[in-house]
Amino acid sequence: MTETQPPTFDARRSNFILRALIDEMLEQVRELDRTSKTMSLDDRAAAELALEQLMARVRRAALRGPAA
Repeated sequence: MTETQPPTFDARRSNFILRALIDEMLEQVRELDRTSKTMSLDDRAAAELALEQLMARVRRAALRGPAA
């Protein structure tokens, strides 16, 4: 780590699984935002359920900490 990097830089970059899950979650949120007005109620409910499941995976990955 260089002197110009914040102390959290290494920790942020060390949990690649969490980073990938967060990226996937953000993509789902953006897609839901783009399409929610044209979705059927069933499609919206399915998208919300998928997002809830992904958010649970994000929480579990965050609690596990960086991959060893």
